[in-house]
Amino acid sequence: MSAFGLIFSNIHDNSIPELTRRRTMASVPFGCRYRLIDFALSNMVNAGISKVGVIVHNNYQSLLDHLGNGKDWDLARRSGGIKILPPFITAYDSQAASQLYTSKLQALMGVMSFIEHSEEEYVVLSDCDCICNIDISDVIKKHEESEADITFVTKKEYLSDFKASSRTFFESDEKGRIRQIYSKPKHISGEFDVSLNIMVMKTKLLYLLLTDAMARDLKSFDTDIVAKRLGEMEFYIYEFDGFYAAIGSMEEYFECNMRLLEKDVRRALFDIPERSVYTKIKNSPPTLYSSDACVKNSLIADGCEIEGTVENCIIFRGAKINRNSVVRNCIIMQGTYIGKNVHLNCVISDKNVLIKDDRELSGHPSIPFYINKGVTI
Repeated sequence: MSAFGLIFSNIHDNSIPELTRRRTMASVPFGCRYRLIDFALSNMVNAGISKVGVIVHNNYQSLLDHLGNGKDWDLARRSGGIKILPPFITAYDSQAASQLYTSKLQALMGVMSFIEHSEEEYVVLSDCDCICNIDISDVIKKHEESEADITFVTKKEYLSDFKASSRTFFESDEKGRIRQIYSKPKHISGEFDVSLNIMVMKTKLLYLLLTDAMARDLKSFDTDIVAKRLGEMEFYIYEFDGFYAAIGSMEEYFECNMRLLEKDVRRALFDIPERSVYTKIKNSPPTLYSSDACVKNSLIADGCEIEGTVENCIIFRGAKINRNSVVRNCIIMQGTYIGKNVHLNCVISDKNVLIKDDRELSGHPSIPFYINKGVTI
C-alpha cells in the first residue's frame, strides 16, 4: 500500500470568520498547544504516509510558520515530505485572491499537476474542520477489501435540522454502500452517517474525475460528482467509532475546546498507543504558579504565569494572569496578558491580547465573547 495525503486548509474559513480573519482554518489554535491541521497531519503520518500536500488559498503565513519544513511531523524529507500548494494564478488572471476557488472540487483542479505526478496508488483527502484520532491505514485496508471507488469516513450521529444544514451525511445499506447523499440540506433531522470530511480513493481515479469535471465546468464534489454517480460508481462508508468533534461555528469551537476538560475525551484523542498527535515543539519554561494562584479543572500550557484564579479554562503558551483576577470558562490564547482584578467568563481571547486592570467581560457558552488578535481592552 502506497498513499499520499492532501489537506484542505481554507475550505471552511467561513465557518468561524472571527478566527480566520488573519489565518486559515488549518492554523486555528486548539487545545493549549495545537493547531487544527495537527490532527489531519498526525492521522496521515501515523499511517505511514510520508508525502502530504497542503492546499492553501490566502492568509496562510501563520500556517507556514507553524509547519516549517515539517520536521515535527517527521516530514522533513528529500523525497516526499510536506508540500505547500498555493493557489494557481496565471499571468492573465485579474480575479482577486478570494475568488480563486470556492469549493473542494475547484481547489483540487488547481493542484492537478501535483496529483498527476504523484506515483502513489492511493490518495487520502482531509479537511481541517474535524478533530479526531483515526487509523487511516485501516481505512485504506477496508477500502481495498470493499473494492470501493471512494470510501468516506463517517460517524453515526443524530442531527437536528439546524446541525444538518451545515453537514454532509449519507444513507447507506447494511454493507456500507452509500445509497443517498445529503449536502447541507434544510429541514431534515434524524440519525445519519455524518461525514468527517476524510476520504480515500485511487490517485488515477481522482485525476480522471478532475479531468472530466474541468471539461464540464463542474463546481461541487458532493453534488456534481458523488450524487450524480451513485448508480454507476461504488461509494462506501467507513464507520469511525472513536471520538470526533466538528467545528462549524464559534459556539462549536468553544464547545470542542471545553470538552477537552473531560478525561475520556483527552484519552480518546491523545492517549492512543502508536497514534500520537504531533505539533510544533517550542522550548518554553514550565508554567509558574504563585502562592496565591487557584487552578481548578483547567488545561494550561507551558510558559505561563498564573497568579489569579483559573477555573474550567484552556490556557495557551505564554499567557499571564495577574493576582486577584478570576478567569472562568475561557479560552486564553498565546501571549495574552490579563491584568489585576479582571473578571472573565466565557471569553475567547485571541493571541497577544492585553486586558488592563479592573476589566469585567462575560459571554455565554452559546455566544462566547471574542477578543480579536492583538487588541487592548
